[in-house]
Amino acid sequence: MSTGEQLLREHGLRVTKPRLAVLEVLAGGGHLEVDDIARRARTKLDSVSTQAVYDVLGALSRAGLARRLEPAGSPARYEARVGDNHHHIVCRGCGEIADVDCVVGERPCLIPGAAHGFEVDEAEVTFWGLCPACQARRVADSA
Repeated sequence: MSTGEQLLREHGLRVTKPRLAVLEVLAGGGHLEVDDIARRARTKLDSVSTQAVYDVLGALSRAGLARRLEPAGSPARYEARVGDNHHHIVCRGCGEIADVDCVVGERPCLIPGAAHGFEVDEAEVTFWGLCPACQARRVADSA
């Protein structure tokens, strides 16, 4: 049994070819848009609709096997890195996303000043800035 099959079964999901293909695409790393995931999954399958990929990503996200990111002004992205409460940094120029490990090292990394009675178990932080390529472009444009 493959690792993908084991992961799906351990999380109570049926093993299907689209789920295995999407898991394999996500395992390749990165913060991928649905269209990119669908395009890559199609290289592993005869065919799979974009709607089927959305359905698979929803199931994987609910099961804790994928994480959905929604940076402001950008389409949703998905990644396989889950369960470690890491954060992200997004380039305002090109939209590149990079992982940022927890700044404190303990969950949930940040303690809110007022939790309003909530039991906090996760913090989601998005840092914004310019990636090195966009910084270089800005310098070249101003010269």
